[in-house]
Amino acid sequence: MKQLLASLLLLTALACSAHASDRPNIIVILVDDMGYSDLGAYGGEVDTPSIDALAEGGLRFTQNYNSARCCPSRASLLTGLYSQQAGIADFTGPDRSASKGPAYRGKLTKQCVTLAEVLKTVGYSTYGVGKWHVGREESPVTRGFDEYYGYIHFHSQPQWEPRTCQRLPADRTPELTHEKGSFYATDAFSDYAVEFIKQGAAKKKPFFLYLAHSSPHFPLHAPAKTRGKYLDRYRKGWDVLRKERYQRQVVSGLATDCWRFTERSEVPEDGKGKFGEIANGYSGMQNPAWDTLDADRREDLVYRMATFAAMIDHVDQGIGRIVSQLKETGQLENTLILLTSDNGACYEWGPFGFDGGSRQGRTILHKGEDLKKIGGPGSYHSIGSAWSCLSNTPFRMYKHFNHEGGHCSPLIAHWPAGIESPDRWVRTPVHLFDYMKTICAVTGAEYPMTFAGHDIIPSEGVSFKPIFDGEATLPERTLFFDHFRSSAIRKGDWKLVRGNHRYQARTWELYNISTDRCETSNLIDEKPELAEELETEWTAWARRVKISPYYVHTRK
Repeated sequence: MKQLLASLLLLTALACSAHASDRPNIIVILVDDMGYSDLGAYGGEVDTPSIDALAEGGLRFTQNYNSARCCPSRASLLTGLYSQQAGIADFTGPDRSASKGPAYRGKLTKQCVTLAEVLKTVGYSTYGVGKWHVGREESPVTRGFDEYYGYIHFHSQPQWEPRTCQRLPADRTPELTHEKGSFYATDAFSDYAVEFIKQGAAKKKPFFLYLAHSSPHFPLHAPAKTRGKYLDRYRKGWDVLRKERYQRQVVSGLATDCWRFTERSEVPEDGKGKFGEIANGYSGMQNPAWDTLDADRREDLVYRMATFAAMIDHVDQGIGRIVSQLKETGQLENTLILLTSDNGACYEWGPFGFDGGSRQGRTILHKGEDLKKIGGPGSYHSIGSAWSCLSNTPFRMYKHFNHEGGHCSPLIAHWPAGIESPDRWVRTPVHLFDYMKTICAVTGAEYPMTFAGHDIIPSEGVSFKPIFDGEATLPERTLFFDHFRSSAIRKGDWKLVRGNHRYQARTWELYNISTDRCETSNLIDEKPELAEELETEWTAWARRVKISPYYVHTRK
């Protein structure tokens, strides 16, 4: 009997092991502030051959929605919830839940679970790399990650400073050494991603890797050699390049008959920073035409955008190394790779960008030899709103806003063993919180009702695994958005959207996305009843997820 029992236990263990080995590895790659059209696969002129190869061998989603800013998007992606439900309604930082309600904790709540926590329940090794930004009080290693390398403080850090990053758990001896002078964070993050893939392969069980790049978020930093190859490209200026990008989108089939090439977006109405007016004199006005600027200003802007492009270039180089490592260990076929951006390109704070800290509002015109310092150690620059119009081609507006340019990002899914009919555009709307349900569906993990003694908020997402299986669309549903009171509802073909106090005094606009993908024809005056119905539905959602002031918080 004992021998029979032992044999049964062995067979059970072997069966479980075989089942586990059939589960795909999962790699989620998140880039920071990259616009809709920066990748070559989406029309851009940045060199992204490794990412473009994943796109060609996988799926390219055209309507992948996010939460319009870094930390809320990360909260949605990691937890499968609206960011408000996960505790990060607007931004990380001080806990304001006592005065405003549970959506304003400024860090992940205990009533949510992360992808790492869920995947560990079915035997996955879990690895995290890069920018955390969902509350430094919630460490990656206390929220499900076995191993982590990156930074957990603030929205951004200098790319040239190794001391900002740490290896977690704290008792780990760093496998890789990065000395100041040879350190570049984007490359270091890719190095650790490769290292963790090696560790995962050695364990003979599936792994989950979350690679959260900080590129190309400001401060703009990149090696001068990489930056240099882009200078001539951007001397064409944003007006010429926007048209070229759109033409490539038409040729590739991304832009269809319902798309329209848009004008340059307006510069949001921003006030004054430490150094005065922060929108470069264009507050509330359209971004300027390239040929209206003098030669010195254009060259300063060329160096900024070339640095931005170089950052994406280095992300792509790292992905090339990741794919090579997966091929070397025979894991590429059964690895699901999801690659996206956390929001659209960032306008802060005007067409000429800023220098120094993001709250200072200072813009410096760099000339001569000083241009060569842009992107180097000790520098701090942004690209500004006009280049961001290029990055978001052809969509309107930017990060912070829930127009398409702010909350719609590329999504590439690559999984040779699990995707039927690759190399196609997927036009059904999806959201970052769908990644949880999708990953559960392909791994056999179950989203829990309770975890670590806490009741867990039900997931808001749906699985888009049917798309992997060859379906063209998902069932129609309603998606809701709010970030610092820039709000939207997407219901079927219809989208009701408004800016925040920085854009048109929060006036609602109504668009039919099936015929007007780029939000060029506002139908609010033609269909006031429909707009009112959608606003009522949005307000009910705002109360449900406890957005202030729609949710009345009672202090305890």
